[in-house]
Amino acid sequence: MRLNPAARFALACALPALPALLLAQGAMPAPQFGSTTGASGGAGASAAAAALKAGSTGIIAVPEDFSKLKIQPGFQIEAQVFDEPDLSGQFRVGSDGNIVMPLIGPVQVAGKTLREAEQTVQDAFKSAEILKNPQVTLDITQYAPTLVTVLGEVISPGRLQMLAPHSLLEVLSFAGGETQLAGGKVEVRHEENGEVTTSTFEYARDSNGDSIASVMVHDGDMVIVPRAGIVYVLGQVTRPGGFLMEEDGKLDAAQAISMAMGTTLLASTKHILIIRRKPDGTFVQFEVNYNDMVRGKITPPPLQPQDIVYVPNSKIKTAFSDTQSVLSAAATAAIYRGSD
Repeated sequence: MRLNPAARFALACALPALPALLLAQGAMPAPQFGSTTGASGGAGASAAAAALKAGSTGIIAVPEDFSKLKIQPGFQIEAQVFDEPDLSGQFRVGSDGNIVMPLIGPVQVAGKTLREAEQTVQDAFKSAEILKNPQVTLDITQYAPTLVTVLGEVISPGRLQMLAPHSLLEVLSFAGGETQLAGGKVEVRHEENGEVTTSTFEYARDSNGDSIASVMVHDGDMVIVPRAGIVYVLGQVTRPGGFLMEEDGKLDAAQAISMAMGTTLLASTKHILIIRRKPDGTFVQFEVNYNDMVRGKITPPPLQPQDIVYVPNSKIKTAFSDTQSVLSAAATAAIYRGSD
């Protein structure tokens, strides 16, 4: 494979300016997060992962199938053009997703695998009539890691460092999965052009994850797993405490009392109280007849997070003045999952 005379002359003219060109596109020494050696296509994935772990304080996530790794801006690519050392070299992927190679100029490689990028470069040489049958091998010599922050109810919250964007399901897995206190939603905050958007996705901890398996998390995103809503069942019940509003987050008064293993013999079941905090910080309470709920005469009222269901003693008439003592009991109550 040989350059035609015109291309050879153009290359000779371009070589003196090549160092400046590489400097302009950012091909300068940078922190080495990982490297590959050997055959093209990332044959040194294990070495890359080890080097990345050694140079980072965060969690590192390497794609399971390294051959599917997509090139990202900031990566440094080594290009070997067979039998043409003057066209070979190392090139930094710019913010526009291009590498700038001798004679053919910018070539879009971001978002492509190494195999796809190789074909793109070969096609560029052919289109420019520089080479008739180019054989190009690309490899990644430096990575620009994707940084994601995972907060809330996960086993290992903190900053997660990855070699490429991953799905929301994978990111939660890298963070150790959700805790038992996690709710049924996951938030992803993404900033672009100075504007922050928050997207909320339904996700039950015990589900197969289909709802978030196709949601991609990108560099700089923040993933937040809120705690499930809690309702408190106190007073004359078998197991007083706080109970998580799991899965869809819906819970009514009858279900809450059932989670507390029912009322005791001393309970005043005709005068169950529900205490609810208003947005202004004050509290309201309303009374409901538990017997009528059980018999189907009335629909059990739906509960909201932080509601308190209080079952008074049949010998004591509970007044609104008792609210503070009930709130104090809620603050020290044990927390249970429905399955506990």
